[in-house]
Amino acid sequence: MNDEVAMAKKKKTNGPAGENVVDYRHKGVTRLNIPPAGLAARGQIVKEPKLKWAYNPHLAPTLRFDGTGGADHIEKLIAEAGKRKLNPDELAILEEAFRNHEPWLEWAGKREQQWCVADPVALHIHERISTQAILRVARRQDVERDLFADPEHEYREAVQFYKHPMDWTNRMILGDSLAVMASLARREAMAGKVQMIYMDPPYGIKYASNFQPEVGRRDVKDKDEDLTREPEMVKAYRDTWTLGVHSYLSYLRDRLLLCKELLADSGSVFVQISDENLHRVRAVMDEVFGISNFVVTIVIKKKSTTTQTDPVCDYLLWFAKDKEHLKLNHLFAEKRDPDVDPKFNTIIMPDGSMRRVAAMTDETVKNLLTQGGRWARVNYPLVSQDPSDRSKDFKFQNRDFSCGRNRHWTYDLEDGMRRLAAVGRVFDGGGESLGAVLYWDDWSHLNRSNIWDDVHGEPNPIYVVQTSYKIAERCLQMTTDPGDLVLDPTCGSGTTAYVAENWGRRWITMDVSRVALAIARQRLLTAKFDFYKLRPTSAEDVQRNPDGPWLTDPAGEIQGSCTFDCKTVPHITLKSIAQNPALDPIFDKWEPILDEKLASLNRALSGVSDELRNKLKLKLAAKEKAEGKKSITDADRRRWLLPIENRKSKIENGQWQPWEVPFDTDPDWPKALQEALTEYRKAWREKMDEVNACIAARADQEELVDQPFIEKGKVRVSGPFTMEGVIPAEESIDDEEVSRKDAEAQSPIGGSPEELETFDIAADPQNAGAYVDKMIRLLREDGVRFPDNKVMKFSSLEVETGNPSIHARGAWVNGDKKERLVAVIVGPQYGAMNALIVEEGIGRARRGGFDDLVFAAFSFDGAAQALIQEDPDPKLRIHMAQIRPDVNMGDLLKTTVSSQLFTVSGSPRTSVKRGKEGQFTVTMEGVDIYDPVTNAVRSTGAEKVAAWFLDSDYDGRCFCVCQAFFPDKSAWEKLGKALGGTLDEDAFAKLSGTISLPFPEGEHKRIAVKVIDPRGNEVLRVHRLDRRYD
Repeated sequence: MNDEVAMAKKKKTNGPAGENVVDYRHKGVTRLNIPPAGLAARGQIVKEPKLKWAYNPHLAPTLRFDGTGGADHIEKLIAEAGKRKLNPDELAILEEAFRNHEPWLEWAGKREQQWCVADPVALHIHERISTQAILRVARRQDVERDLFADPEHEYREAVQFYKHPMDWTNRMILGDSLAVMASLARREAMAGKVQMIYMDPPYGIKYASNFQPEVGRRDVKDKDEDLTREPEMVKAYRDTWTLGVHSYLSYLRDRLLLCKELLADSGSVFVQISDENLHRVRAVMDEVFGISNFVVTIVIKKKSTTTQTDPVCDYLLWFAKDKEHLKLNHLFAEKRDPDVDPKFNTIIMPDGSMRRVAAMTDETVKNLLTQGGRWARVNYPLVSQDPSDRSKDFKFQNRDFSCGRNRHWTYDLEDGMRRLAAVGRVFDGGGESLGAVLYWDDWSHLNRSNIWDDVHGEPNPIYVVQTSYKIAERCLQMTTDPGDLVLDPTCGSGTTAYVAENWGRRWITMDVSRVALAIARQRLLTAKFDFYKLRPTSAEDVQRNPDGPWLTDPAGEIQGSCTFDCKTVPHITLKSIAQNPALDPIFDKWEPILDEKLASLNRALSGVSDELRNKLKLKLAAKEKAEGKKSITDADRRRWLLPIENRKSKIENGQWQPWEVPFDTDPDWPKALQEALTEYRKAWREKMDEVNACIAARADQEELVDQPFIEKGKVRVSGPFTMEGVIPAEESIDDEEVSRKDAEAQSPIGGSPEELETFDIAADPQNAGAYVDKMIRLLREDGVRFPDNKVMKFSSLEVETGNPSIHARGAWVNGDKKERLVAVIVGPQYGAMNALIVEEGIGRARRGGFDDLVFAAFSFDGAAQALIQEDPDPKLRIHMAQIRPDVNMGDLLKTTVSSQLFTVSGSPRTSVKRGKEGQFTVTMEGVDIYDPVTNAVRSTGAEKVAAWFLDSDYDGRCFCVCQAFFPDKSAWEKLGKALGGTLDEDAFAKLSGTISLPFPEGEHKRIAVKVIDPRGNEVLRVHRLDRRYD
């Protein structure tokens, strides 16, 4: 029985289809329509001017100060300005002093390289990805395009790029972060829209240590064959480390400037860095964001100590766009044992008695706690700085207490301090000041500090430099709400995107590495998350985040915006007690009762003889002699020292005051006295029970934003996201640099800062013409190698000057000894050949009468490959020639090569079969993979690929991943287990195989198969279904 028939006969899944699989969406949030890769050549992409702003390649990074001494005159000139109008010279001195009074960091290239260029490149969508769609196929259900958040614009609108809004999708972008962020800010008007940016830039200067050459291979060595060949990675490394730490600082500064542009006023940026460059990066961030917007440095302990000099910490530099408007959600950690805090050194028993624990044994402390004792701190400050109308003396226990000079009581005297005293929250330690009483269990948590010692590296990393999940998670939770936008310019394994997806935030991430994005794509596509319960947004939520998109309930039960329903814990504070008017009726109720009980107690006290008083004092002396002075407790003194021996105050009567009443009785007391005290303490305890219940009921409720309630029975997957790339400008010999004047006018920074008079070196623009010339020269010398090892040598090859899209024309001789006219188009030096270049080049070559067309590039995107495969003109043969990446790497390699530089690349070996029920299946038999190390096309089996995808209704615009296959059988494992019996197990198992799930013929009657090789490169093949498949 064949596979598709067997699949059709499988029993249906348990449970309603798709009911228990959901994702979070952000309705009402839009983004502009960027070109689908297959339509990039059909519409007009407006050329945006480059964004430029100014900044001695021979200086060590140095902290500079104002050497003019102008700052010394500030105080005098300010004083003069209060008396008279300053003259122009004085104003100039004052202005210059203010401008330069802060120190700044100077490094190589900051002044000599006068311009930082950010090209707002156009982006295009290569893939639309939806886990929901793939699961629907596995359930044998129809796949709707809205699962991919595809706007399905009509052609007229689809080719009007950056003009029309479409539903939000998260984004994974291949490209240099500087250009991508400039594009987001300029072309998509996203400046001021990002809530949090997390950057984990490379720490080291070694090329091999920064990048991973293949998916699943993290053991990177320093051999030539182990180094990544991706042209974007080579450029990124050169840009970052050409001048060592100097160019590294320029690299960071440029990107931080764009981060500042993108951040919302309430936004935050985090940069993770090691101690090697911590001080330098901090100085750069001070310069970009302003010292006043520094929030804190977070210390992250990643591992245990091995030697005294081995660093165990990384650091997070946290800056705000505008600290006054900073969005901050407090994170809390559960308290540990109170004995870790030396301030909590007292135990207060249920009867109100206090015991200092300093001289106690552990066993004694344990016994007291089992009897209901509570850990307490009795010296918490009750005063604040500066005088006010609350600076009067406060009467407590018949004494007048001063708050001190130039201070005031934290709470008002009439209500706040009175309530605190009445509930036993004010303590007189016998000195001249008062302290407040805090209980350890008033608050079960603590605010997290900036020392994170519970964060460690990932236990099973999938990437050579993988960001810790917990670090990114805490940063996101502290500074964003559900629905907010998070950006990571250093994607790596996609940790920030993964964290954002888990916590219902929108995300954009980018990287120059195809390997990194291949790993991140698989990680997000196959992820399983808990479904967090939702609640409608409250007035407090909206006030805190009025423009927030928040979330949409996928079940539709909550109308309007919603957010996570998180756990709350009570937090009893002195403020909540002082401002609790509900306590007053309790005081009014119990005050006359306790006064009556106290009067009865004092009447019984009057009957105590002098002989008994002396006997009780001897008991106190005996205990002190036997056990030491520190053994005497307040309860002992109250029990054995009766008025007036029990006090040093001016009260001379022989009666107990309310704050002097004993906690327990002595057997030698008269029976009437024992009974009176028992009655008093019973009433006091009943009052305190009511008081404590009232305090607990009015306690503040702290939301634990990191602990939402989990709804069982639902499995959440990643929402739809897109794979995007930069549309590189076509290399042109006539390319010219934008003028300095125009660049200044377009700068988002508002023009260039002042220049140092000692330096006047203009920045060298990249010579695109030289690169094209070099490629043509190498083609002329080496020719093009085909998969059968046949080499086509050019009999002639010269630069083409009359055709703006074709770089060279030449001729070669085929097997029939006939000379054929050949056109050559060279792809971008750092980027993939895209559909826009291909479509325009084919048209030009056809009109020029060429027999062959060679596209020479370091890589080809999927849409470009599809166009080349589907070109119907038999008179024009088109060849995709991979340029050996080594020609771009130069001194990064120990050895260089000068031959076999251009090789025609292969394609997936796939077959399509129609089943008896009219459905189709695709078999992926293998792929002809270009190996950049050997510069050869290797035919491999299907098991050697990193992943392969199927678009079962390819529209030629954008590849929609309807089925995703990973040879790594563990890729879908967690999600498969979570879905349990709701999914056909055999169908799910096929997602690790080489034969697709059955699919019907779609509207467009063609399919596309995309294969991802271990280096992250993609090859694509298109099949038309309008012919008969057996």
